Amino acid sequence: MGSPLSVDLLVVGWGKAGKTLARRCALDGRSVALVEQDPAMYGGTCINVACVPTKDLIVSAETRRATDDPAEYFAAAVADRDALIGKLNAANYAMLDGLATLIDGRARFTGPKEVTVDTADGDVVVTAQNIVIGTGATPTRPDIPGVDLPGVYDSTTIQHADPFPRRLVVVGGGYVGLEFANMFQHFGSDVTVLDTQDTFLPRAEPVVAETVRDVLTRRGITLRGGTDVRGIRHTADGLSVRLDDGDLRADAVLLAVGRTPATAGLGLDTAGIATDRNGFVRVDEWLRTSVDGVFAVGDINGGPQFTYISLDDYRIVWSQLCGAGGRTTADRIAVPTTTFITPPLSQVGLSPDQARQAGYDVLYAAEPVARIATMPRPKIVGDVEGVITFTVDAATRKVLGSSLFCIDSQELVNLVALAIRTGTTADELLNGIWTHPSSTEALNEVLAALEPYAR
Repeated sequence: MGSPLSVDLLVVGWGKAGKTLARRCALDGRSVALVEQDPAMYGGTCINVACVPTKDLIVSAETRRATDDPAEYFAAAVADRDALIGKLNAANYAMLDGLATLIDGRARFTGPKEVTVDTADGDVVVTAQNIVIGTGATPTRPDIPGVDLPGVYDSTTIQHADPFPRRLVVVGGGYVGLEFANMFQHFGSDVTVLDTQDTFLPRAEPVVAETVRDVLTRRGITLRGGTDVRGIRHTADGLSVRLDDGDLRADAVLLAVGRTPATAGLGLDTAGIATDRNGFVRVDEWLRTSVDGVFAVGDINGGPQFTYISLDDYRIVWSQLCGAGGRTTADRIAVPTTTFITPPLSQVGLSPDQARQAGYDVLYAAEPVARIATMPRPKIVGDVEGVITFTVDAATRKVLGSSLFCIDSQELVNLVALAIRTGTTADELLNGIWTHPSSTEALNEVLAALEPYAR
């Protein structure tokens, strides 16, 4: 038997929900232990390998000049990325150091309320009144011959691609694949995106999907739908991606086909913790697992895989442990999303077709950014690409949804999300007094173009 430790709260995994909950509970006077198997992941996926580092690289890529050598510029951008992430990683560790017992090692359940951690100094057995699982998810490795070859990357490893890929094939046409395709095109790669689906961005409104496709293809990215990858092999000049209709040559391949829950070795069966058919931990709307006192937060519970959802998971569990217990996942209304292509694509709420299926009489507007006279900011910054759409309830004129493919959309979408949550009408946004010049001014024009939706 290893060294024993008994605490009020044990958090397994240093993600957004877990680290925030650990810190707040420790400040509240509770005994807390936090386990992380990889010191490079202090702070969680977002700050170390996902949201923050990738957006840092995107900003660097967008500012590359045509005269900058792609390989040299990419290497410098990666160095800047690493310096930033090193600071954030250390800052996250410092936020909990001295407040909680921090354990480096691999955790596995050896009972419903007991976890054994394999550390460099031997096993540590931790028992806790409450346990929070927050081990996240990892990039999926599809069952394709050659996926383990050098030069085949996932969304984490490609951030340090070496050598710089002059020819990049992206397998997967979803939002992650498109972000990296856009990024590497700006860095100077010749990019081809392969997607098994025939329809490009099938969950986006047709006018939005078509506008995104047009922007990316005019920029030089090749988009191929209805395409299955049969295998990857090495050749004398790099990699060859085998398709049904021939082979594609590449210097590197990015696999962007989803994420897999990080449950391997956790011993969930030993604890009696149920998972779904895809391996995600089953939770109810209070994020409770099948074992009393054990919660699952963040990507591991199969919910939307966003850092801000993980933060809301923390609020829900905190409500269970220390509050009134009323907060649930059902409280989430109008959750916005942003895909950081150029310009960013942000979406929230219902599309017009979804709204009509839900029983609404729909008003709809879709305006190309370049034609919005009241929105000069895109012209000022030199990016007039995109389209802005709004879906509105004809009876009440409340905003139901919006797609914003435009500069600053990652900020503007939050205002629209708040409008949906608070029942704000299109007229209030239309007649709002907004700063000038700003992207928000688009509301003064786009919402004036609402018409009955017919499709």
